[in-house]
Amino acid sequence: MTPSDRPAVPRQSPPPDEKPPETRQHMIRRRWITAVIIVLLIGVPAGYLAISAEQSRTSGRDKESEASARGLQKDWPSKTQRRIYEVPVPTDATDVAYYETNSWKVSKLYVQFMTNAAGLAEFMKESGTSTAALKPGDVTIGPEDARRVGWTFPAGHDWAATTHTQKDPLPTQNITVDETDPDKPVVFVVSTATP
Repeated sequence: MTPSDRPAVPRQSPPPDEKPPETRQHMIRRRWITAVIIVLLIGVPAGYLAISAEQSRTSGRDKESEASARGLQKDWPSKTQRRIYEVPVPTDATDVAYYETNSWKVSKLYVQFMTNAAGLAEFMKESGTSTAALKPGDVTIGPEDARRVGWTFPAGHDWAATTHTQKDPLPTQNITVDETDPDKPVVFVVSTATP
């Protein structure tokens, strides 16, 4: 029997559990995909951590810079500071300046501003006291607090002051007002909070 006389045997495919041999192109593509996945799994979180760390360092430097600044800053204290220390600066106040100190035992907010008679009355009322509580000729801000922010309370001015004391953890405010020009009183406040 010649080979041409033999019956044709159908070509058999490989058994289903066997994979065809991997081509070089397929192998290169698979390795690239694996490399990209590894880079994404490691690189993205590492990049996120690096960015977060830099933002945290920058924020810390800003806070440290603000905390180390000596004396009053010519600006309004934040709404949060005004709320925590209960220093409701009138909306029409001018020449506003503040300084904040923090420690484990006590935190203080120093605020100074100029207002008018109505603004002073509003401030005193919203602070939980009134202009009637201001004692003429008195200064309730101590020398150490005054020295810290460069305040002086010289003779020859019409000083009036009061201390608004509250139970912890609510702040206590020492309020001193320069009423030399009754149309433009200048208010000095040291609000002390003990966490």
